[in-house]
Amino acid sequence: MSTRAKPSIAGRLSLRAVRRHAAWIVILLMSALFVLFLIPAVLAAEAPKPPALKAGVFDPPRMAPDFTLKGSNGKELRLSQYKGKVVLLGFGFTSCTEVCPVTLDTLAKARKSLGPAAEDVQVLYITVDHERDVPERMKAYLRGFDPTFIGGSGTAAELAAVRKNYGVQAEKRPAGDDYSYAHSSSTFIIDRSGRLRAQMLYGHSPNDYAHDLKLLLKE
Repeated sequence: MSTRAKPSIAGRLSLRAVRRHAAWIVILLMSALFVLFLIPAVLAAEAPKPPALKAGVFDPPRMAPDFTLKGSNGKELRLSQYKGKVVLLGFGFTSCTEVCPVTLDTLAKARKSLGPAAEDVQVLYITVDHERDVPERMKAYLRGFDPTFIGGSGTAAELAAVRKNYGVQAEKRPAGDDYSYAHSSSTFIIDRSGRLRAQMLYGHSPNDYAHDLKLLLKE
């Protein structure tokens, strides 16, 4: 009858040492994994968030629809010409007596407040009145706010297509013996890459526009 030999004292000690080492290895690995995942989470939580835009943002940003119209500067007007600049895109008409002048005055003041950086900001103003607002009339009108502003005009179909792409509404309404327009009054903010970044509702101050322009100009 055979008997199994018992492990020696040295063998038992060696086995215990191996187990202890294995336990320490497991502990170290778990600690490393904990640190690996915890530190980035802590840093992300503590990292300062970039300042938010005052305007309502498009999330995610998308490419702004391009268009081709007649420019008030006597040239063809295409949005894509202004890649590399921040574009403020608005819609209105020269016979407007309330909203449009306020918006354009606000944009002019915001742009002026930027100093030399204003060279990288372009205001484009698209008419909703194809009957009256020919390029010459728009040039004279916009010059009263800022000579760098460029207006866009075209046929009824061309202008309607641009409005549709931007979700802009415009409705012709009788006004005594004349007519007027009710239209969307927001201003679209397009970044240097040609992406729609934000939409500023009517009523914001020049400071709000300047705030957002400064942030986008830094990108």
